Amino acid sequence: MADPNTKPELFELNNGTMSVLITNLGCTITSLSVPGKDEKLADVVLGFDSLEPYLKGAAPYFGCIVGRVANRVKDGKFTLNGVEFSLPINKPPNSLHGGHKGFDKRVWDLVEHKKGENPSVTFKYHAHDGEEGYPGDVSVTATYKLTSSTTLRLDMEAVPENKPTPISLAQHTYWNLAGHNSGNILDHSIQIWANHITPVDQNTIPTGEIVPVKGTPFDFTYEKRVGESIHEVGIGYDHNYVLDHGEEKSGLKHAAKVKDPSSSRVLNLWSNAPGMQFYTGNYVNGVTGKGGAVYGKHAGLCLETQGFPNAINQSNFPSVVVQPGEKYKHTMLFEFSVE
Repeated sequence: MADPNTKPELFELNNGTMSVLITNLGCTITSLSVPGKDEKLADVVLGFDSLEPYLKGAAPYFGCIVGRVANRVKDGKFTLNGVEFSLPINKPPNSLHGGHKGFDKRVWDLVEHKKGENPSVTFKYHAHDGEEGYPGDVSVTATYKLTSSTTLRLDMEAVPENKPTPISLAQHTYWNLAGHNSGNILDHSIQIWANHITPVDQNTIPTGEIVPVKGTPFDFTYEKRVGESIHEVGIGYDHNYVLDHGEEKSGLKHAAKVKDPSSSRVLNLWSNAPGMQFYTGNYVNGVTGKGGAVYGKHAGLCLETQGFPNAINQSNFPSVVVQPGEKYKHTMLFEFSVE
């Protein structure tokens, strides 16, 4: 359990070039300012000016870490070692992002906050056995660190203490590289280092197939405008990409490269996770955010590296089960540049 005296606060990471505001409520990035062309700073994440809307549940997972299991679990059920577990059905007919009160809605404890050239902040959370229906106690830590003038690194770790359990964390920031208040992201271009996706049924649950993207609207193996084929995929992209061929850098695979033509800002994402949910903010609907900006459909895009959705019920997907004493490790590197 979290320390009962722990309150939601904001912590700043600032290295003189970029600045990030993060709250211990859900390890949420509320603001991230980086330079674009002509060194012009802009805040490139969707969010709110105060913590109150986050506490009230006004955010559709803006900026937070979701868990114990990110994405959807079919019908909110799974069986592990012969025991069936039932989870809250908070996105009918499925369980989404850890249930009604997942890791994103918990107040985490501050472990340390370092200033200086490579500032960092570390939070921890203790999930208990049976919390939101999941088995076993789990100790979780998350560290955000500015590792260079325009690079943010996130290290997530989790250790089950007494029972095997599925664990799959994801960082759910909505990015708009032109600035959070600049409209939609349809003119951004994106490249995703994935030759396959896991297609879904009408309830957004993977069918279990792993299909090639070549020749489909899901093909981002080359840099392509987000809006180019979006009208061919229903309300927008909300799909798990199989990260299968990115070049490696210190144990992380190149997952995606996003570029905004108006500001020349570029985000390169590296991760060690097997999949990435590419989500184009399809359900964002007139949310009033920072500075009175109104966020509509496609106001931001999410690059949620993750275990595959519903992997706990799909034996052909990489397993998300972690044994007691084993350590779940998930690292994301967000590299900003101008080109």
